[in-house]
Amino acid sequence: MPSQPKIPIDVVHLLPVLDRHLIDLLKSIPPDAWQTPTIAKQWRVKDIAAHLLDGNIRTLSILRDQHFGESPDIQSYQDLVDFLNRLNADWVKAMKRVSPEMILLLLEFTGKPFCDYFASIDPFEKSLFAVDWAGEKESLNWMEIAREYTEKWLHQQQIRDALQIPGLMTRELFHPFISIFMLALPHTFRNIDAAEQTLVKINITTDIGGSWFLIRQNNKWAPITDPIPQPATELSIDPDTAWKLFSKSLRPEQVMDRVIITGNRLLGETALGMVSVMA
Repeated sequence: MPSQPKIPIDVVHLLPVLDRHLIDLLKSIPPDAWQTPTIAKQWRVKDIAAHLLDGNIRTLSILRDQHFGESPDIQSYQDLVDFLNRLNADWVKAMKRVSPEMILLLLEFTGKPFCDYFASIDPFEKSLFAVDWAGEKESLNWMEIAREYTEKWLHQQQIRDALQIPGLMTRELFHPFISIFMLALPHTFRNIDAAEQTLVKINITTDIGGSWFLIRQNNKWAPITDPIPQPATELSIDPDTAWKLFSKSLRPEQVMDRVIITGNRLLGETALGMVSVMA
């Protein structure tokens, strides 16, 4: 019997780890901390926790139970973004009337079924949804799981950032998160022309980061793990700036004093414009 191919970024086993960290975090904070403002625009800590609950319930309802609720007319990427933003806003508004204690209870109740569902599916079967921010028109389940991992990591980190409580900025949890975000690089460069073998290198500094490479080959951009040419552009970004930048919490013009670009400036600034979320 032939063996399955290797999953490019395998994070399904880390979903329960993130879930335990989240529950422990929310149980540890005082009542007034739930109203702390966050970097997520108008959302406070309680709103983000409510959004994470929505993610659990929506995933189980749609993917596991095949219950869709609404069937919007989506004609463009912007239509999809607008629809998702409306769903998110509607849920968070409704959850204003729900106590933090109830949100925590429901997060505990739905977390395990959420993780169990993704552990049960074939990572190489077609996913119901494509990961649009990576430029995919069709995605496999491993990519859907990876996208869900970034959602869970990002929103929990937004809470931790607001409350100044560490926990997720570790090699175990941050490195796969940023590796998944980097899957958006080819799509980010899709309209940028360059000579064959042009290489872009992105360094996320410290021991929890790493280096990622993008090369121009056969008139398209592709990731590469063992590059031979010297990079035409090299960027260095610290991890805290990286997660905020690529989730669109910060914009390139706000972080230029925290980023080092050497070589081709256009290519470097293109990389800084990468957005690895639906926004």
